Amino acid sequence: MVNGLLGRKLGMTQVFTESGVTIPVTVIEVEPNVVTQVRSAGVDGYDAVQLGYGEVKRLNKPETGHLKKASSKLRHLREVKLTGDAPSVGDKIDVSMFTQGEKVDVVGVSKGKGFAGVVKRHHFAGGPKTHGQSDRHRAPGSVGASSTPGRVFKGMRMAGHLGDSQATVQNLEVAGVDAERSMILVKGAVPGGKNGIVLIRKAVKE
Repeated sequence: MVNGLLGRKLGMTQVFTESGVTIPVTVIEVEPNVVTQVRSAGVDGYDAVQLGYGEVKRLNKPETGHLKKASSKLRHLREVKLTGDAPSVGDKIDVSMFTQGEKVDVVGVSKGKGFAGVVKRHHFAGGPKTHGQSDRHRAPGSVGASSTPGRVFKGMRMAGHLGDSQATVQNLEVAGVDAERSMILVKGAVPGGKNGIVLIRKAVKE
């Protein structure tokens, strides 16, 4: 069984339970994914399938050759884990693989926020507001020692690019599945903006 599917985030809305409770949900459009490649433990050392999502008009020659067996022109490709019997190249997998109430993980690219300081990027407290510190309210403070080690350590939390990186939200509940409209409703928020590509997979920590 394929472990996940690629989809497109449409936005957020709310649904009501039978008891009248409001639930915020994210609507994700999951058109049938095409199997473009099958990985096997005997050949590749692990079991997985490569899924394609999103039709395009033109591809370059390497992409055309890679997708020749799948007989499709696809924009987005992603490998997901495989358990059990492997599908064939060209098979299509739809959103009906998910059921209401089960837990899923959603992987996407977070919204880019540009260059940000340490207070916004890493939630630093900032410097003191008194005792002569008139211009250090949002400064990072010391970033290293003196002659030993005589450098700034790798990974030091400093100002820089915020967002626009892969993010995963785990254990979200599937609030509804609409196979006819190729949509899935996931309780809560998922990474990225509208029309962003996300991977919905079976929860690994359920």
